Amino acid sequence: MPRVLCIGDLMLDIVVVIDREISVGGDTKAIISTHGGGAAANVATWLVDQGVDAYLASRVGDDANGRELHLDLDRYGVGHSEKRISGEKSGMVVVIVDKNFERTMYPDSGSNSHLSEMDIPHLSAFDAVFLSGYALLNEKSRASVEAIIRKIRDAGIPIVLDPGTVGAFRDAELADLHKWISWVDLLTLNEEEALYLGESDDLDAAITNLLKRTAALVIKRGSEGAVAQNRNSEKFEISAEGGSVVDTTGAGDAFTAGFIKEWVEGNSLDKALSSATKAATRCIAFVGARPPRNLKSSKAADLNLENQISVTDNFHNQLTD
Repeated sequence: MPRVLCIGDLMLDIVVVIDREISVGGDTKAIISTHGGGAAANVATWLVDQGVDAYLASRVGDDANGRELHLDLDRYGVGHSEKRISGEKSGMVVVIVDKNFERTMYPDSGSNSHLSEMDIPHLSAFDAVFLSGYALLNEKSRASVEAIIRKIRDAGIPIVLDPGTVGAFRDAELADLHKWISWVDLLTLNEEEALYLGESDDLDAAITNLLKRTAALVIKRGSEGAVAQNRNSEKFEISAEGGSVVDTTGAGDAFTAGFIKEWVEGNSLDKALSSATKAATRCIAFVGARPPRNLKSSKAADLNLENQISVTDNFHNQLTD
């Protein structure tokens, strides 16, 4: 069974679902719920759901939210450090889901901003790494995450990068975004992000430009399906699957996990696209960014124990130096 290290945010999602026009300055009835979130954490839970062992390297504060976020990972079978940082608050994001099922996010990274090399377990335990671009876009964690990428590359472990959203790209120079893309083995992004990073209004041209920087990419196109291509190979496309739409939050993370599952096992791009599309279709059928908890067993708990000593020692050294 493949083992994937997921690096990035662990957040508390406060999801506000609104089925009418928003009354600016007044009251608007809504359905509000809380869920575990954070792109890296979401991908980890969907990986476990796909039968892949996943370990999450992230940070939470020593607060009620941090304790619950760790407990939630345990329920999914995602490995993680048990360390919670005293004096820091856990990350939170308010997610507004409007009447058209589109979501707008207001994130507060909290303790995720201090992610460092000390949070990374022994790399020898993993077959691949998923990296959330938000950890690079955050100026407070950027230098540390760049150092982590260099360490992973030195270890010869393939890296999958989801660069984040176009709205978040304003926190970085385009040259830096292109540099990060060139460091990874697989880029997973949506069409808007592909056009932005590929510097073209034409998707085919953007793909050509991006494949000059990275070896492979997969592009999520929502209702238009998805596209995947390796450098110097043919392009694979798939149509979106039909299904009810309740909340699109986390659909991209589910898609990424479904794709990684097949990609890390060396399966074809078209098979990976099919797996990814099925996972995303499941995700949009309910509220929240993670799969419904079924408490399925996983080797991730063993992976958690295997890496716990090194991660705890790293934290101890960091906090006492």
